[in-house]
Amino acid sequence: MTVSQVSLPASEEPEGAQPDDQSGLPPERYLDREESWLRFNERVLELAEDESIPLLERVRFLAIFATNLDEFFMVRVAGLLRRMVAGFPVEGAGVRLPRQVLDNTLELAGELTVRHARAFSERINPELAERGIELLRWKELSGAERDTLGDLFKQRIYPVLTPLVVDPAHPFPFISGLSLNLAVMIADPKTDATVFARVKVPPLLPRFLALSQSRYVPIEDVIAAHLTDLFGGVEIIEQHAFRVTRIRDLEVDEDITENLLQAMERELVRRRFEPAVRLEVEDTMSADVLDRLVTELGIDKRAVYRVSGPLDLSGLFAIADLNIGELRYPGFVPSTRAVPEETSIFTAIAERDILVQHPYDSFAASVERLIEEAAEDPRVLAIKQTLYRTSGQSPIVDALIDAAEAGKQVVVVVEIKARFDERANIAWARKLEEAGCHVVYGFVGLKTHCKMALIVREEPDGTLRRYCHLGTGNYHPTTARLYEDFGLLTADPAVGEDVTALFNHLTGYSRTGSYRRLLVAPQSLRTGIVSRIDRQADRQRAGQPARIMLKTNALVDEVVIDALYRASRVGVRVDLWVRGICALRPGIGGLSDNITVRSVLGRFLEHSRVYAFGPDEDEDAQVWIGSADMMHRNLDRRVELLVQVTDVGHQRRLRRLLHLGTDDRTSCWWLDADGHWVRHSRDEEGNPLRDVQETLIRERRVRSADD
Repeated sequence: MTVSQVSLPASEEPEGAQPDDQSGLPPERYLDREESWLRFNERVLELAEDESIPLLERVRFLAIFATNLDEFFMVRVAGLLRRMVAGFPVEGAGVRLPRQVLDNTLELAGELTVRHARAFSERINPELAERGIELLRWKELSGAERDTLGDLFKQRIYPVLTPLVVDPAHPFPFISGLSLNLAVMIADPKTDATVFARVKVPPLLPRFLALSQSRYVPIEDVIAAHLTDLFGGVEIIEQHAFRVTRIRDLEVDEDITENLLQAMERELVRRRFEPAVRLEVEDTMSADVLDRLVTELGIDKRAVYRVSGPLDLSGLFAIADLNIGELRYPGFVPSTRAVPEETSIFTAIAERDILVQHPYDSFAASVERLIEEAAEDPRVLAIKQTLYRTSGQSPIVDALIDAAEAGKQVVVVVEIKARFDERANIAWARKLEEAGCHVVYGFVGLKTHCKMALIVREEPDGTLRRYCHLGTGNYHPTTARLYEDFGLLTADPAVGEDVTALFNHLTGYSRTGSYRRLLVAPQSLRTGIVSRIDRQADRQRAGQPARIMLKTNALVDEVVIDALYRASRVGVRVDLWVRGICALRPGIGGLSDNITVRSVLGRFLEHSRVYAFGPDEDEDAQVWIGSADMMHRNLDRRVELLVQVTDVGHQRRLRRLLHLGTDDRTSCWWLDADGHWVRHSRDEEGNPLRDVQETLIRERRVRSADD
């Protein structure tokens, strides 16, 4: 399937075009989710363009934008094309036709791609040069530097290159997804024949080759300068870099496969040959060469983006990691005081629930410590844990292996379908199995996305007590330093019973669907959220105080959005903090004029999900945290959980965060009814508004000093 092969039925009508008689809400009440995602990535780009942010952090935002857009094409654009080819409507209830959604998506993505390239070439790269960090093209190098790179080419690059010519005996080669390539036109002086050839840039070599500690050159420039070494005796007419993006979603029929692990391994091999959905080329490429690529790849010309080089700016992560302190955010050491260091972690949790917020609270001193102490404690009988994503060197996985080898019962639910981490999770699953852990590969038909750990321990009096960790983020030590997430450590019996029942559901097909302090998808999470929204609407109608505050990564689900609209219509104040996609349209008179939507992006990735219902300090108010965003996939196709936070102090802390993120005096983006995000970072006098993340960093520093 390619973009050019897409055709739509002549009778197709836009889904949701007719008035919704049941809801009584206008049909055009949802924003396009694809455009909303691109607007999110535009906010990332705005951070790269913000001169008040340290320079190397701006470089990092450029790299993040690039990797985000790669994933968007591999997953979202690919999924849209598949649905169109299959004749399915666009996911969601918007009023646009699929073809209109695709046209708008490709056009906006192209505009942002050009803006991204210009931000690098016209702003970031000159500023780097002013600070002594030079990213140079071949023509800018000195003769001595070219000689040095010539030696490097012969020793390290030339041996791994494979030039592939296209002629009657050599068909057009397969171009792997996200690989950087050179399209080369060569002429044979003996025959006057002109031939196309492709050279793949070795992916395991550095994207930018270091000439010194502060001078770098793109690797493709070095290869291009030495093409005569690859194509001896011919004339190089022209050469240009290009890059292809391919579909990267996995499709495994879990109902018929006998071994999900083996099926996933086969699918990972097959995925390499998926159709192309995007072509990026240097703007110097001739029309003839570009037409050749478009034809051979079978790609729609609207998905072809001409940009000034270099391509693949995800390689800028290496530059962003340069250890130049004054060009980066100030150093920050997470607090280790959330869990008392002088006592057993089990004693601390038994005394009271503990709420941690990463990265401000140390992941190693809380979550990792819990699993490591459980592995070492002779009183611990069993450990059960879900793993969605984790790092290459994972202390948690090592602790689970140690626990199994020590004779404890260890059950690990490894989600091997976690997008882009499938291969790593397969390796972890095999390693855990070999150590004697009981490994479950997710759940048939669903992804296991909930973050939970259960430890069963025999207390000194002979009773068994269950200790739990429930989080909003993955058990990933690296991202725990970059992602903002909450975790609840608790020995509450009600939570222990709920988590035990949920693990039994995952591993033994228990049909228990009733929980005391959990909302679990796909059984009860959407209905639980909607009923609590409706409860606030009922309170408002009855003249009682009502309030809704939600923090989530994405708000797309129409049922939840409609419930928020209904609450707004009766006067409930609704404050939403949405990091990424938002399909709700705020500020529409008579529909959403009581709803505000804010977005915070910055040093850390805002990743926690917090759902608060009722006014502050109201005795009926509730606060929930967990793994679920308000999206179809989370509510219908994943095992997710939210846990109710009952400690009054913890509730205040979570509500304070929600107030900080949605306050007009906080630096953030405001969403308008047309789907545009407007940045509010300075007050009327031009002074910077409050930064949520810097505020929390300062508070942890003060708290640590007081301790």
